[in-house]
Amino acid sequence: MAQKWWTLTAVVAGVFMLVLDITIVNVALPDIGKDFHSPLSDLQWVIDAYALALAAGLLTSGSLADLWGRRRLYAAGTAIFTLGSLLCGLANGPVFLSIARAGQGVGGAVVWATSLALLSDAFQGRERGVAFGIYGGILGIAVAVGPVLGGALTSGLGWRWIFWVNVPIGVAVVVVTLTRLRESKNPAASRPDWVGFVLFSAALSLLIYGLISSTDGWSKPKVYVSLIAAVVLLAGFLVLEARSRHPMLDLSLFRKPTFNGGLIAAFGLNASIYTLITYLVLYLQEDLKFSAAQTGVRLLALTGAMFVASTLAGRLSTTIPVRVMIGIGFLLIGVGILLMTGVTSTSPWTHLLPGMIVAGIGAGMVTVPLASTAVGVVAPAQAGTASGVNATARQVGLATGIAALGSLYATKTAESGFAHALNEILVIGAVVAFVSAVLSAALIRHRDFVPPPSAPVAAEPPVSAEAH
Repeated sequence: MAQKWWTLTAVVAGVFMLVLDITIVNVALPDIGKDFHSPLSDLQWVIDAYALALAAGLLTSGSLADLWGRRRLYAAGTAIFTLGSLLCGLANGPVFLSIARAGQGVGGAVVWATSLALLSDAFQGRERGVAFGIYGGILGIAVAVGPVLGGALTSGLGWRWIFWVNVPIGVAVVVVTLTRLRESKNPAASRPDWVGFVLFSAALSLLIYGLISSTDGWSKPKVYVSLIAAVVLLAGFLVLEARSRHPMLDLSLFRKPTFNGGLIAAFGLNASIYTLITYLVLYLQEDLKFSAAQTGVRLLALTGAMFVASTLAGRLSTTIPVRVMIGIGFLLIGVGILLMTGVTSTSPWTHLLPGMIVAGIGAGMVTVPLASTAVGVVAPAQAGTASGVNATARQVGLATGIAALGSLYATKTAESGFAHALNEILVIGAVVAFVSAVLSAALIRHRDFVPPPSAPVAAEPPVSAEAH
């Protein structure tokens, strides 16, 4: 088999493992909470510790990959994620589990930051579109089978097996990466911006902590002090990056409207439908009293639609403009979420069915063109940094969505029950999707994409996207 296809195999297997882990954990959350006698805030950290470590490490991981080699970093990241999965299964309490999940996130950050860069280096021209289509399709499969597999493992063997299932996959990916993939670097890369990494990580951590703590009220000192400190640190991070000779985040990337549109789409996708999956699971299990396995099967309507739409989107990505696919996709997500509203404590689960299908189709339509947009607006040498920034936006969307909607969900549940709380956060998720549709469609432009090396150079050169 040609080397580029080994690259595709290793990349999709590693990313499959990461996405599978997210959707598996969602279904297992109620069982984890019962086993550890944990409140909703602890369950939020089980998800957010992972997303937080991912978001904090993605930009630095992209820089390290450009500097030290993407193959080497991809293998190391997969190994760290695999070890974290093993430790998650051995957790004896919510704190241990959240720390181990953060370890997974550290390894996952490297895998995410290097995955699209490896594909971008291995494939050119139309084959790159095919590779991204397969990538998106595999993501769809992972999302589709995650709830079902997670439910089966949780109900049959116990929730710890949702983490242990990653171990053999991770070992196989490391072996293939080290023996079959070629190395690629950015010749102009320099040392990572460690000060920027600390500032960004601290800002994001304080933001998530403040949002989760808001369950007790926004007037609490720990809430507003954390949020104010997060804003100050984030402002300091941006000032540092603007003045640094070798920034972690190259602010010149934001001069391209398409790059900004891709970031908005990345944030909006995870802050809307992917965040809401967690609370759909809690509603199905806590209010409608379904088991983990039964919940997983019912979520297949949503995740299965994502898979089918991702497959079709991969085939259409070379003919339909990116902005059209992403814009329509978000509109469908918003409409689908609104169709799910109106649930009560006595509603049958089928009330959610039409909305889950429509929203799933929309999410699948967004995923594939979003993957190509992440690296399509920069030269291949800067693909590691660009994909890291885009993936950061996705994880920030998930982390802030889980934290903010979770606090509202907990407050409204205590006041008027699960169903009322779910209806409120569904409306918020729909608004996020509609805003993302308008902004991403308005900003994404065909002329911002960098042509492959074999294609003629456009008359108007792209804005410099040097990462370091």
